[in-house]
Amino acid sequence: MTDTATPTEDDPQVIPMPDTERGAIQSIERAAMVLALFDQNTRTLSPALVSERLGLNRTTAHRYLQSLQASGFLGAAYGPGPLIDQLSGLVSSRQQILSLAPSMLRQLSDRTGLTAVLSFLGRSGAVVGHVEEANSGTIVLTVRVGTVLELKAAQSRALLAFQSDPAAVSRLHAGLTAEEARRENTELALVRRDRVAWADLGRIGLASVAVPVFGSGDVQAAMAVLGTTTMLPSSEQSAERVTMLRDAAEQLSAMVNG
Repeated sequence: MTDTATPTEDDPQVIPMPDTERGAIQSIERAAMVLALFDQNTRTLSPALVSERLGLNRTTAHRYLQSLQASGFLGAAYGPGPLIDQLSGLVSSRQQILSLAPSMLRQLSDRTGLTAVLSFLGRSGAVVGHVEEANSGTIVLTVRVGTVLELKAAQSRALLAFQSDPAAVSRLHAGLTAEEARRENTELALVRRDRVAWADLGRIGLASVAVPVFGSGDVQAAMAVLGTTTMLPSSEQSAERVTMLRDAAEQLSAMVNG
């Protein structure tokens, strides 16, 4: 004998999704994965590259590239297409931040003696949007615009800690083990408490610290400074530089919010 549950308003009956609809959603997800292959080292795509990185056969990879090209997501040489440019133009907050940030980052770099960086959240972590390198010293630590940063990078943590959409954090943590995700969520809780994030990349001699930039009630970007562990030894010993970073981010947030 089996029990059957009667659907109620609080427990609605699940209606199976048609196979055609599931197939369409899978195609959209794969198209997003193809577009996510663009980074600081990949400015154009090819069937061979898509096939290798996504595990698709070349015929399928070529078909996706052609469809994305026909839709305007990709250009003639399988680089970013006109529709991406159009969508980018609609992201007003990001464009506003990018127009205001360079001079502020330049001032921050000059005051701290460190390289100042601005990043936005991408599909797999923070993506560097602007960099102002330190003018002082004989050695300059920098990062290229377009670089996709690791989840444990200070800027990734600053962006994820204040995300209003928990699904964004879950998606980015999906590749972590349960223990890694637990530790990272603990770190994000500390970032929310202190409103400052430190990197944990295991690279001896290098350090970075980041804070959020807010706009329209949500985190829009992360501002950071990076240098050596001698220049950024710890939160207590780097308090003056962290205060300068906070002040710059708060000023940028105020300007974005009008």
